[in-house]
Amino acid sequence: MKARSDTKSCAAPSKLRAKADVRLLAASLALAFAWPIGTPLRAGETAEAMAQWQQREGRLFAIGWKLGVGNAPFCKNTKPAAGWLLHDAAAYSDAAGVRRALSLKGDIAVQAVAPGSPAEKAGMRANDALVSVNEVLVREHFPVSDPRWQRLQDVREAVDTELALASPVITAWTTSQGEARVADIPGTPACATTFELSGSGKGAVAEGSRVIFGQDFPGFAYPDAEFAAAIAHELAHNVLEHRAWLDAAGRKQSNIRATEKEADRLMPWLVANAGYPPEAARDFMAKWGPRHAGGLLRKRTHDGWDERVEFIEAEIALIRPLMAKTGRADWSRYFVREPAPAVSPQS
Repeated sequence: MKARSDTKSCAAPSKLRAKADVRLLAASLALAFAWPIGTPLRAGETAEAMAQWQQREGRLFAIGWKLGVGNAPFCKNTKPAAGWLLHDAAAYSDAAGVRRALSLKGDIAVQAVAPGSPAEKAGMRANDALVSVNEVLVREHFPVSDPRWQRLQDVREAVDTELALASPVITAWTTSQGEARVADIPGTPACATTFELSGSGKGAVAEGSRVIFGQDFPGFAYPDAEFAAAIAHELAHNVLEHRAWLDAAGRKQSNIRATEKEADRLMPWLVANAGYPPEAARDFMAKWGPRHAGGLLRKRTHDGWDERVEFIEAEIALIRPLMAKTGRADWSRYFVREPAPAVSPQS
């Protein structure tokens, strides 16, 4: 799956130190917002379309939160997270319709709040509008940008930086009913990956620090534990740094196949630490594989789905005794990495 705004006008003052990551490809950002930006909606469709979009991204975010927080003790790269997912009404093709449909009191608003997160405990809910973080006013310091996705990226970077530098952060917001709220919201350690919904499409991709699912991904119809396994597969690519390795080793079939096998094998470890049964990884593959693995088998970048089930079951046999003894699946110590194919000389 797969003209910046003036940096001076969009950057926050020194109190908000974050800058947009200039290395982030514009194409990948446009992909993440493909539905909001690219699809014009008739007025009567906006509320229904937004409700489905919000429900699916909220579910993806909530499960991703559990995976990220549950596996933080074992991830090499972590960051503090508060458990809210922001979006920007001005980035949608029908911005006014989105604001009406969600009763938003501002453009930068809460798309989803993870159950049990610091944000939820502070009283933040979906469709609350962000007013300020550490006394820096969002509306004043983050004007509408061109391209439209840039403002949200800047705000997210700024909030992440504030959480990393000082926790809790003093956060003010306005509810969809117009009530003003303020609270100190702490961050909690999580694996350094965000979880986002993309436009139309049935695929999923791990980009190193982001996991993106198409809104038509078949796993949305599965129970949470099995959908968590699908998300865990993509998270595994990130925590095992597969993208960087493939950049160095080359993306030939044998290399891709090795990373896919390793991601399959890590799935039950990740879901177990998120509170789901590790068998959910096996159940997901047994359900998804016969229906959707045909094209992958032809490319031979993945093992057969039945072989993938066997790999996962072998890991579950290791995980269960660890969970019984320690209550967690410490993959940083006990997961055995795949032997790496030789790195090809770069021409």
